[in-house]
Amino acid sequence: MSLSSKSILAGVALAAAMATPVLSQSPVGGVRSDSADEAITQIVARLDLERYKATIKGLTQFGDRRQGTDRNRNAVDWIEAQLKSYGCTPTARITYEYQPPPPRVATPRPQGTGRGSTAQGGGRMFGVRTPTGVNTDSLKQTDPKVRALDAQPTSPGERQEVYCTKTGATRPDEMYIVGAHMDGHGWGEAANDDGSGTALVMELARIFSSPDVETVRSIRFILWNNEETGLNGARAYVAQRSALQGKEDPAGSGKYPEPRWLGMIQHDMMLFDHGMPNPDGTMRKEQRAEADVNIEFAGSSKFADGAMKLAWFFQTANEKFAADYPAAVSQHMTNTDSDPFKDIVPAISLRENERGAQIGAGWDPQWHQVTDMYSTYDDKDFRLGLNATQTTLGALAQLTGAKLRK
Repeated sequence: MSLSSKSILAGVALAAAMATPVLSQSPVGGVRSDSADEAITQIVARLDLERYKATIKGLTQFGDRRQGTDRNRNAVDWIEAQLKSYGCTPTARITYEYQPPPPRVATPRPQGTGRGSTAQGGGRMFGVRTPTGVNTDSLKQTDPKVRALDAQPTSPGERQEVYCTKTGATRPDEMYIVGAHMDGHGWGEAANDDGSGTALVMELARIFSSPDVETVRSIRFILWNNEETGLNGARAYVAQRSALQGKEDPAGSGKYPEPRWLGMIQHDMMLFDHGMPNPDGTMRKEQRAEADVNIEFAGSSKFADGAMKLAWFFQTANEKFAADYPAAVSQHMTNTDSDPFKDIVPAISLRENERGAQIGAGWDPQWHQVTDMYSTYDDKDFRLGLNATQTTLGALAQLTGAKLRK
């Protein structure tokens, strides 16, 4: 068994250590004591739908937050200020250079109806498909304020992304990484892609940073940049920080600038699960009755075993702590900021739909379009994102040994 797979099991064991009786035979199906569950239930109850919505709304003041623009840099500053206001300090930034590759000729995506076609990134697609792409036409944005806000084009050069850390009380040398990407494009507000994931991570940072919340292990909350250009911000983090894992600095201080990674949890598009398109390409107006939180791991990755255990652990946490929507697990994680981590540490992704088989087939017509606006979504949509937040908060609280100080 790999070191990181052992770390996942160690986290699961920690979640079970406070339990009576002990874990069942399933490595992810632990039973916790009533008092331990009650403490985590109290922590999860601090999540609030209106606050989650307000954080998404706050992000949309910067338009689509396209990388390489002033609106992107202003959004990074705003996120950092919010994290500091939560007490998630100190904050830090990853700085890197981004030079876009030469443009290439786009290949038309298949469209129409078909059975058994293969999804981008894995998985099987059935039923109706509609074309997807990135809107580059400013005139499709009918709101003049948003159109003006998104007008500055991207330019190459320095990029930054911000993070903060909840330091573990007794195991500060071990850490879970929790992320979402804050950049977007398409001449909208990037409210769902990925304001919804960014707000989720920020809400987790707020709650875990409460003075009365203590964890055994550390948690890093990071808001990636340059996801839309090829996961460049996440790749920069791995390149700069991977070799620093678990090294005490200064020696004897008990401080670990980069604790050893136990797992990486990504959040990318959390709000829209209205089902497949209708035969005429239209979409139903409300969440489908079968709406759920999708938890994905990469079945072909080096750490697939540990990632699978982590994914199922999150599904179990969803059953215990999420209020409205269930969770489903699949093995086709792709095209998000967990990809650069998947061969280094167990990594999973939470989202509204399966990335390849559903989002790639047009299940979200707002994806990279002018309609990805805060006003597009209703409370049922926002509640799906809140349920994903409850899922991650409940799972992380168990894995890191969270408790309330008396």
